[in-house]
Amino acid sequence: MPGDEKAPVKLSLPLEFQQEIFRELREEDALVLIARGLGLLRIVTNLLHSYDAAGNNLILLVGADDRENGWIGESLAEHAAISMAPKARGLSLVNTDLTSVGAREKMYSGGGIFSITSRILIVDFLSGLLDPATVTGVVVLHAERVVATSLEAFILRIYRQKNKTGFLKAFSDNPEPFTTGFSPLANMMRNLFLRKPSLYPRFHVSVAKSLEGRRKAEVIELEVPMTEGMRLIQNAVMECVEVSISELKKGNPGLQMEDWNLDSALHRSFDVIVRRQLDPVWHRTSFRTRQIVRDLTLLRSILHSLLTYDAVNFNKYLDTVLAASSPPPGSTRQNQSPWLFLDAAHTIFETAKRRVYSGKIANGDTAGGAGGVPDSLHPVLEELPKWTVLAEILEEIDRDNYFNPPARDDSNGTILIMCGDQGTCAQLREYLQTMRIRPDESNGDADGEEDESTPSASFMMRRRLRNYLNWKRDFAKVSASLFAENEKTINGEADKRGGQNARGKAPAHKRRRVRGGSAAASTTTRTASGSIHVAGDRESHIADLMAELAPTDAEALQKGEIGADPLEDMEDYYELYDMNELVVIHPYDGDMDEHVLEEVKPRYVIMYEPDAAFIRRVEVYRSSHTGRNIRVYFLYYGGSVEEQRYLSAVRREKDAFTRLVRERGSMALTLNDASTDPQEAFLRTLNTRIAGGGRVAATAQPPRVVVDVREFRSSLPSLLHGRNMVVVPCMLTVGDYVLSPTICVERKSVKDLISSFNNGRLYNQAETMLLHYAHPFLLIEFDQNKSFTLEPFADLFSAGVNSLQASDLQSKLVLLTLAFPKLRIIWSSSPYQTAEIFEELKKQQEEPDPIKAVQIGLDDGEDPGSARVFSQVPQDMLRVVPGITEKNLGRITLEVEGIIELANMEEEDISKLVGKEAGRQIWRFFNRSVYDD
Repeated sequence: MPGDEKAPVKLSLPLEFQQEIFRELREEDALVLIARGLGLLRIVTNLLHSYDAAGNNLILLVGADDRENGWIGESLAEHAAISMAPKARGLSLVNTDLTSVGAREKMYSGGGIFSITSRILIVDFLSGLLDPATVTGVVVLHAERVVATSLEAFILRIYRQKNKTGFLKAFSDNPEPFTTGFSPLANMMRNLFLRKPSLYPRFHVSVAKSLEGRRKAEVIELEVPMTEGMRLIQNAVMECVEVSISELKKGNPGLQMEDWNLDSALHRSFDVIVRRQLDPVWHRTSFRTRQIVRDLTLLRSILHSLLTYDAVNFNKYLDTVLAASSPPPGSTRQNQSPWLFLDAAHTIFETAKRRVYSGKIANGDTAGGAGGVPDSLHPVLEELPKWTVLAEILEEIDRDNYFNPPARDDSNGTILIMCGDQGTCAQLREYLQTMRIRPDESNGDADGEEDESTPSASFMMRRRLRNYLNWKRDFAKVSASLFAENEKTINGEADKRGGQNARGKAPAHKRRRVRGGSAAASTTTRTASGSIHVAGDRESHIADLMAELAPTDAEALQKGEIGADPLEDMEDYYELYDMNELVVIHPYDGDMDEHVLEEVKPRYVIMYEPDAAFIRRVEVYRSSHTGRNIRVYFLYYGGSVEEQRYLSAVRREKDAFTRLVRERGSMALTLNDASTDPQEAFLRTLNTRIAGGGRVAATAQPPRVVVDVREFRSSLPSLLHGRNMVVVPCMLTVGDYVLSPTICVERKSVKDLISSFNNGRLYNQAETMLLHYAHPFLLIEFDQNKSFTLEPFADLFSAGVNSLQASDLQSKLVLLTLAFPKLRIIWSSSPYQTAEIFEELKKQQEEPDPIKAVQIGLDDGEDPGSARVFSQVPQDMLRVVPGITEKNLGRITLEVEGIIELANMEEEDISKLVGKEAGRQIWRFFNRSVYDD
């Protein structure tokens, strides 16, 4: 194969363990499973560049998302410029938006590195546009996604069938999926067609030596105590979670529930795990069980919001939760969530309210008073403890820079603040802007003045309280409309658009694009006056639940902005940031955080929320640049779910690697042979059925299935190929699968079936299949891991509507069979069963012709001797006319343009077509007066 020679390449892998992984991958194929934050993309980029610099290679990159493509493309361009490799071409993207079929064929012939989507690659492999034998190698990212039914496994199977010498490298930094099931690592290696797993956890000898042998980053750990109100709410929510889990265990005693505990509930995917275990029996679970599963997701969201939202927005969020959970008028108490009736729920709502204000809001008393706050309310406005600690850290940094200037090095004086999401970035932006402003309570905060005393969020919190009270004024109207829509839904009269509006989905706020701004980061600049400028924002989670009824001050300012952006006198309005006077607020963004560290070169990093992967990225950054000093402030709420979640994530990753190391030590060698034995293929195609004196037929050709290219989103084509069928991708107009010249199958998942009934598309598809195929089939395919019934698909409706919705779908199926009696319906519980059914249907059948299958539906005059090429509806109408039979129907449809022309024909002309007696009956039917008795 071209490109096997190891050309000398200048690498950017400064750490020993990274170089060790690179050398190992250059020598042999392997699955590299590395801990998060240790520079996976950097290793992949250097590996790709080593092949790119050699030239004359065709490398396929599979599984990369858009952000990773951007990272790898930029890095390859930098490598090529630094190493001055004349043969390097960089990364080329192959997707449906950028490249056509002809352009892809030309690109493949020229070679290079291509990041290609799985669906395009599998179609190109099967159609012959790209010969797998010409591929130098394949690099797979996110190897944890390569399960037996995935497109990536399908691609690797075809690649190894036709290419035994090309290399194959797989990467992953997510070890948990490799530890679920029986012999999970061996099964994943079998799917990847690899034999050697290389494990690099944080406790690996070479990793520990690389990160701990040099100067470490200075880490200051700050345990921030929660307020008493936050502690009460957290304990109450945890009590609700514990009660909900115990109720689940009581209602589902036959399930495996060892991991259903309070510690596991803190994990982000706990509700997903519970739902996955209940999916096979979801139609037999009670309404209470389904409600508790949804409540677990909500309770975990409340726990997260408690530590990230300010007190006012957290109380607003609970108001929307209570309104959405309240039953509509006329419903019973049993329809409400069980946790709302616990004493702990009362503690949650009352404590959240006491953190904001004391007193009561009277009707019509939401305006006036000092600062726009009613006199009946006494603002409390509890601040988040981390705000004060953040302000103290910034003051400490300023003092250190003034009294103890750091030694000059490659680092900038930038302060990098890392947050969990964009919502927290926006919150910190507003706090840093207003922490020196003291509100004038007598004038509605309008004339706040700067104060150099202790930082405080009083100005920001009073402004949010005023906006909350204005929002509260109209909240009753929203709740009333919500109840009205729920009541309409129960009565079966819900209007779809009204229901969406009642649920309060907020419209997307339009933001003016700021020159130099970034959607991924919020930056603040400290000016001479001490003010702070911040760019970047995102929609609050509150707006996703309930519409913001009153615009905020920031939104009002944005509405007043002028859209013109003149370029004259730019130097008077724009200037470059001073990197030593810059505060960057950025959300955690996975591997993209390495770019932030490399570009910003911060001297100070404040981790506002804990993240284990980012800590390792700082370790790698500090160990890779010995000439840069960095100090890290690590903030977390002591005794909170935030701390427990962080420790639990670190422990789960360590346990996963420990199990993988143990399984690798006892794992048998897996020999993957993707080829097919010719003798087995011959015996499999031997037809031993002798009926009616027929002879035994034998053929060495494997069975063939023509598949629409849009069907490669599903796993069925991969399973058909796994059963030794030749899958031919085509752009079909009629049907999804063509099994023989007379058998056509339209595949529908249950959700697709429901939508096709709603828009009427299924009737058109059934009619076209009947026109062109003697045996049309409708395949209704269920998910393998879900229940084999229609009931769960009505779960989005209320309990009283579920049975009506399921029966409504069944009645539509009955109407479909009545309209098309020749249409056969296949029920399949999973794609595996579908592959078996297709194999049975193809027995004793001829193989389909892909060219004819593509032409069907595009060529109207395909078979002029058959009535099936004409529209089905006029034929059904003619069948009820006296004198028309199946024998003369075909002649009439061939000779007569339409029903109108037949009705206007003379009796003699009709008799010439169908005979004297039949012509007389047809003529009398169309010429009979409707007024005759």
